[in-house]
Amino acid sequence: MTTGLTSQTERLLRELAPKVLGYVARRFGDFNAAEDVVQEALVAAVTQWPGEGLPQNPQAWLIRVASRRMIDHQRSESARWHRESQSMHFGYLSATGRDEDAERDDSLALLFMCAHPALSASSAIALTLRAVGGLTTAQIAKAFLVPEATMAQRISRAKQSIKSSGIPLRLPSADEWSARLRSVLHVLYLIFNEGYVTSTGPKLQVLQLSHEAIRLTRMLQRLLPNDYDVMGLLALMLLNDARRLARTGGDGELIPLSKQDRGLWDKAEISEGVALVSAALSSGSVGMYQIQAAIAALHDEAGSVEETDWEQILALYDVLKRMSDNPMVNLNRAIAVAMVRGAAAGLDLLDELQTQPHAHYHRLDAVRAHLLEIAGDRAGAVRYFRSASERTGNVAERNYLLMRAAELAALSGGADRLLGAARVSRAASVMQDH
Repeated sequence: MTTGLTSQTERLLRELAPKVLGYVARRFGDFNAAEDVVQEALVAAVTQWPGEGLPQNPQAWLIRVASRRMIDHQRSESARWHRESQSMHFGYLSATGRDEDAERDDSLALLFMCAHPALSASSAIALTLRAVGGLTTAQIAKAFLVPEATMAQRISRAKQSIKSSGIPLRLPSADEWSARLRSVLHVLYLIFNEGYVTSTGPKLQVLQLSHEAIRLTRMLQRLLPNDYDVMGLLALMLLNDARRLARTGGDGELIPLSKQDRGLWDKAEISEGVALVSAALSSGSVGMYQIQAAIAALHDEAGSVEETDWEQILALYDVLKRMSDNPMVNLNRAIAVAMVRGAAAGLDLLDELQTQPHAHYHRLDAVRAHLLEIAGDRAGAVRYFRSASERTGNVAERNYLLMRAAELAALSGGADRLLGAARVSRAASVMQDH
């Protein structure tokens, strides 16, 4: 959106898009067409609002435009709609500017509708990240560690599967609820992660995404107050989000956990997150989200890096490893092993991970560089910091990795070329900002 819209209005459109899509998909039962007409409504807003001004009820305006275009679409497909009733509905909406059904927040309903029984879990998650999270195909591909073309095909097939299944788009029945909830939680987890460290772009984090994930998870927690997986996920998000102000400097540069000003951490979010994870674990419910939240709590409650209880963190990662062979779990466990047993032990685990799928992931090289630095192998650390910088699409992260390489190279007397590369990268970052 690059027209005369203000940045505040652009944010509003991004926030409203999933709510409008949820309403239109729920009402008309055609997800693929709903996505198209909502995009048309957003384009209409971008075109008309700068000249006409912001509508009194932007969400109702978008729903009205999208719904009219959906009706036109279904009429062209010989759908059976009663023109008179539709005209009465839009007349009321235009006259009063209010429609309680249209003003509902359908974001959560859309989450469950996308967790469609015709889809595999991975396809449902990918589709929801696109529709509700507003992620691009490239961002979703990064989250799944697959090529962008592969993800584009997966999303396209997901839409076609829903259309051809004949199963209506609706909220799940009582029997379907549990199965769909698992996919919904994973979607919210991925949306938060993409906001926490975005896969592409000049900024380290996209707060809109992480805060939207927290908002939706809070809605889900109010709906299911005794579900300990929901409780654990909300705790995990809050405990990580609590550090957001300390994670970047004045120029948007990445500040690692070890150098963050812990006085900037959000104590209210930490307190709420600790209370949630404590309640979940005291119930005897031990799942992936609860354990990750417990690890985050140990970091947040430590007064300094030196006070971090790495032995307990390692014990929790051992439990996580038994639950899942997720590559990020294994990578984070290798860090904990290094902190407890020494860098050599952590590097041995990284050698094992190097032979597994997704070994090209840039974080593997970044962790190896860090452990090599601890072990005293500066040349090796420089090499892997540079390798990691070439594999990340996040400019802030790339700048940090290049600067770490430059600093270590300076200690070895070979910094000039690396510092030049870092300056080029910073210049590219400035260009992208504009």
